[in-house]
Amino acid sequence: MTIEVDIQRATDAPDQPDDDSLLRWAALALRDKPEHELTIRLVDAEESQALNSEYRHKDYPTNVLSFPADLPPELNIPLLGDLVICVPVVNREAAEQGKPREAHWAHMVIHGCLHLLGHDHIEDAEAEAMEQLERELLAELGIADPYLESDE
Repeated sequence: MTIEVDIQRATDAPDQPDDDSLLRWAALALRDKPEHELTIRLVDAEESQALNSEYRHKDYPTNVLSFPADLPPELNIPLLGDLVICVPVVNREAAEQGKPREAHWAHMVIHGCLHLLGHDHIEDAEAEAMEQLERELLAELGIADPYLESDE
């Protein structure tokens, strides 16, 4: 199984995961889609806010944006799409939620990859199914349920 991941680092923000970690997390989420490709772009708050505003009409930076490939079927290219992950937002959320930074990063990569596969969380039933899949994948990495409320 080969998942090709193009990693773009468009920010100098500190505490970015290494390429091997990003690839490992993406490969776990996409293991049922061998021979596929995606891009993971790590950005600063300004780029995240601009993209979130343009594509979701929400004028603030967000943790992860997923852009599924929209290619004509006749091209037959195994491109899943792009993830844009905001480094300072993900790191801030991990600190605010009292989660290990690496665990939150794994969650964001897996969450974004599941969106590229067509999962969503708009409807309650869809959200529960997607969250359960996230829990199962993260458990394989030894990461606790990210949806449990902290006792702190």
